[in-house]
Amino acid sequence: MATFLYKLGRFAFRRRRFVALIWVALLAVAGVGAATAAAPAADSFSIPGTEAQRAFDLLDQRFPGTNADGATARVVFKAPAGETMKDPANKAAVERTVHALQSGSSQVDRVADPYAAKTLSRDGRTAYAQVSYKVTGFELTDASKDALKDAAKDGRAAGLTVETGGNALQAIPETGATEVIGIVISAVVLVITFGALIAAGLPLLTALIGVGIGVSTITALSSTLDLSSTTSTLATMIGLAVGIDYALFIVSRYRGEITEGREREEAAGRAVGTAGSAVVFAGLTVVIALVGLTVVNIPMLTKMGLAAAGTVVIAVLIALTLIPALLGFAGARVLPRKTRRAPRAPRAPKAPKAPKALKEAGKSESASLTERPNMGTRWARFVLRRPVSVLLAGVVGLGVVAIPAASLELGLPDDGSQPTHTTQRKAYDLLSDGFGPGFNGPLMLVVDGRDAHDGQTAKSAAARVAKEVGKLDDVAVVTPPTFNKAGDTAMLNVVPKSKPSSVGTEDLVHDIRSTANGIATDTGAKTLVTGTTAMNVDVSQKLNDALVPYLALVVGLAFLLLMVVFRSVLVPLKAALGFLLSVVAALGAVVAVFQWGRLADVFGVEQTGPIMSMMPIFMVGVVFGLAMDYEVFLVTRMREAFVHGERPGEAVVTGFRHGARVVTAAAVIMISVFAGFIGSSDSMIKMIGFGLAVAVFFDAFIVRMALVPAVLALLGRSAWWLPRWLQKLLPNVDVEGEGLRTQLGDGNGDGEGGGGSGAGAGTGSADGPDPSAAREPARV
Repeated sequence: MATFLYKLGRFAFRRRRFVALIWVALLAVAGVGAATAAAPAADSFSIPGTEAQRAFDLLDQRFPGTNADGATARVVFKAPAGETMKDPANKAAVERTVHALQSGSSQVDRVADPYAAKTLSRDGRTAYAQVSYKVTGFELTDASKDALKDAAKDGRAAGLTVETGGNALQAIPETGATEVIGIVISAVVLVITFGALIAAGLPLLTALIGVGIGVSTITALSSTLDLSSTTSTLATMIGLAVGIDYALFIVSRYRGEITEGREREEAAGRAVGTAGSAVVFAGLTVVIALVGLTVVNIPMLTKMGLAAAGTVVIAVLIALTLIPALLGFAGARVLPRKTRRAPRAPRAPKAPKAPKALKEAGKSESASLTERPNMGTRWARFVLRRPVSVLLAGVVGLGVVAIPAASLELGLPDDGSQPTHTTQRKAYDLLSDGFGPGFNGPLMLVVDGRDAHDGQTAKSAAARVAKEVGKLDDVAVVTPPTFNKAGDTAMLNVVPKSKPSSVGTEDLVHDIRSTANGIATDTGAKTLVTGTTAMNVDVSQKLNDALVPYLALVVGLAFLLLMVVFRSVLVPLKAALGFLLSVVAALGAVVAVFQWGRLADVFGVEQTGPIMSMMPIFMVGVVFGLAMDYEVFLVTRMREAFVHGERPGEAVVTGFRHGARVVTAAAVIMISVFAGFIGSSDSMIKMIGFGLAVAVFFDAFIVRMALVPAVLALLGRSAWWLPRWLQKLLPNVDVEGEGLRTQLGDGNGDGEGGGGSGAGAGTGSADGPDPSAAREPARV
């Protein structure tokens, strides 16, 4: 692989105008497609194979025209203190509002008048009008939304409190200024890392191009594939993070090759051939984790995973082709100004020698590394001296952070999770105060009497269901059944006493289903339970059932991939166990902030509540792929040093000397990009951004930077053990670039330029054993 990528890098460097033109053309085509694409037809959330979904499908069949997935709104009225909604002036204001709602848009299907539908609270101070639309929330026009907002003016003018809830007002989430701040932080980190504006700008530029192509393509296909706005946001989040990181490693390696005196085209080829190999395998682990989300069989999650995986593939291709092309345009400006001022020798056709000034610079830099070890070297030696202490401190620390994960409660976001200043949240609170907390999450029962036993009908079955369910604890109200035209299907609403996200309401769903099963046995009429809470129960169950197969698939495939990369059994096993520790700790942090409310004000969390149902399995997928990035980039450098004859302890120090600085910069960049989405107005995006940022922090700085060297120090040579029969079975993909160096006649390599690690990274120091390592007290 290294040889092929070497040739690809040189080709992209030579044909840089052609390569750059292709990527610009792809960006233009995707942009035009996005600009001319129709809006998505829907943003529905379906869960195939669940009872809640079967109930929705049955409603569409038996109650044609009701549009079970249609948008809904509740316009809630509350009278001033000392008045009721039955007062003539207040009633007249409500009737004017209802009329305005009915005539305000052609997309309105029906409006339930509060007085005709008897939707008044017991104290008479609160009432609501239910608005049903013919289309989904994302198909509503701006005119329809404006009409909904304007209809409340008459009520407010009469002195009423009027708020609107429901999914009719859903909008594309806004990320706010913090997303831009994340990119700015990334730019600052790049400038500090490289010391040159051009070198710092290349990863940002290529990442933005990759994200532009990916997100524009998603937008262009959103109508055809029914992709939600959240899909684009996730693709942006992942694409920016990996795009900057992958480009960072290629540029770093290129600069190291230039410092060793390579010609620019040769340096580009070697950078892509060595660091590019690690980029390919790191990208593959991310893609495996994201594509593996399809096993959950939740369409929304599948689309999010595939779209993000596509953006990662684009980021890898850009790093392998566009980066060397842009390096050709940049010339010597990718180097720090001090290095650029050094005189350059004329280019030789073969085996170019380094200019004297650059040779002296390289010698002095190597000497300085020997005399004054960098931070990565000092940290690695510290861990090697105290591996047990570092291992225990890291495991115990992450274990303490993971404690809140034991009280994880899962749920689906509703208006109760909206910020307190929004009209949706105010309407939610008004309904809770006036009608009870369970009124915001009614359960819908669908009684199918088509296959009822002899003498039984849908009417009798529905009556029995209403009677039996009404006796259950935590049931506040059971509405009379509504029948379809054929009379073989009934629909009932059940209002719980508890709020939608409570454990009591979840238990009620199970109780109703148990009761319905008994009635079905006696009558033959099946009763299905659906609604937001029932949907949440089914989602949680489906995700729990899919978690073990998903982990087996993703971790298993990645384990095999890492065995190929590292030629080891224990190193991939250590990588997988470290990931599990970091992701559980990250879930604990998410629970502490978003469920318990710890530091909620710091992160702008206005309403605590259950964690989004998809969050655990989603974090497992995304974080696993990203965690393996740093494992590949850092440990391949250690593997290379070990293969070249260094002792295990020396190899760890060498890996940190060359890779720690760049891996640290890459982690800070990824954390800042994810943290930028914490400012989103959408609670799901905010939670995902926080969870991923914390997970990358734990995995990069605690697991990879502390636990990995500690474990390798304790394992010694056995860390790189691989049975002989496996050595014969596993293909040799030459991630370290050993075959490439042999082909180019480099022998054992000559430092950063000749080495082949993915992390490899730009210090330009010698590749051999560190002479000062002989003084290391804890030799492994």
